[in-house]
Amino acid sequence: MIPRAPGVLVPVEATAPSVSRPVARRLVDELPATIPETPTPETPAPETPAPSPARTFERVITCLIVFGPLLAVVLAVLHFWGHGVSARDLVLAVVLYFVAGHGVTVGFHRLFAHRSFKARRPLKIALAVAGSMAFEGAVIGWVANHRLHHTFADRPGDPHSPALHGSGATGRLRGLWHAHMGWFFGPPTMAESRYAPDLMTDADLRVVSRLFPLWCVVSLALPFGIGWVWGGGLAAAGTALLWAGGVRICVLHHVTWSINSVCHAFGRRPFVTRDQSTNVGALAVVSMGESWHNAHHAFPALARHGVDRGQRDSSAALIRAFERVGWAQDARWPDAARLDERRTPSGPA
Repeated sequence: MIPRAPGVLVPVEATAPSVSRPVARRLVDELPATIPETPTPETPAPETPAPSPARTFERVITCLIVFGPLLAVVLAVLHFWGHGVSARDLVLAVVLYFVAGHGVTVGFHRLFAHRSFKARRPLKIALAVAGSMAFEGAVIGWVANHRLHHTFADRPGDPHSPALHGSGATGRLRGLWHAHMGWFFGPPTMAESRYAPDLMTDADLRVVSRLFPLWCVVSLALPFGIGWVWGGGLAAAGTALLWAGGVRICVLHHVTWSINSVCHAFGRRPFVTRDQSTNVGALAVVSMGESWHNAHHAFPALARHGVDRGQRDSSAALIRAFERVGWAQDARWPDAARLDERRTPSGPA
């Protein structure tokens, strides 16, 4: 069900809201021009490759990336029980969390997937590297899957919709699992050449994408090395690796994945969209503004997702800062009149 009044947090039903044809057409027009073909309900879903030894190896790596950080959390809890956690490790974890996190939100998402602003070459490369350190996949594949999600949002072909797995409590739980983590273990989509051809012709991003394993190593080597220097020994390096490496990656993973699951199932819908995206304010700070997800689906090309007063969006603040120092330009900022055209009767939320 769609919220009837602002301030009420309710689950979203499995049926998307009805949208008039003129509004629906404008919604499609909001999709980034970099997606090669205009998405329509008749657009066929991308094909999936046949199983292969390479795919088996890929699944093993996926399991390590998904479950390795969870193991780190278990080890961190056991360590905390006897030794606590140092301020040094917490500071390092928070700093690296927001460096890699903004690499994803500002770089992978708003710059590369939606072209919400233009960046100078050094900033473009830095954001691509920082986002790769989040262990969420190589930049070109990440962008292709995200554009695929927008093309088929909450319809067959969406790689991680929670809305396509049956009705009732069982169907909802199955859908949430699929959207949050399960889709990593399904058949892959051959989406890069179709949904990210612009990135495949960018030599810088091709190199960054190919070197994804290196950036993962750097993401773990940094806390280890800084912990060694700052703490003065192997023990300090080990705890820094645990908290600012494994735990930090795990938290960032599940916050990111919650945008796919929670923000398509529970929350507020202040804007009309052709999918079931929601705003979940409780995740705004840790998601760096990504949890204003209904606003993002209504206006995907905007550099700011927290479009209403008081909605925290550190990713937008960072883009604004980059603009002011001349590292970014042509950012697409919200227009009040256009926002009001799309609002549901419940108003801002």
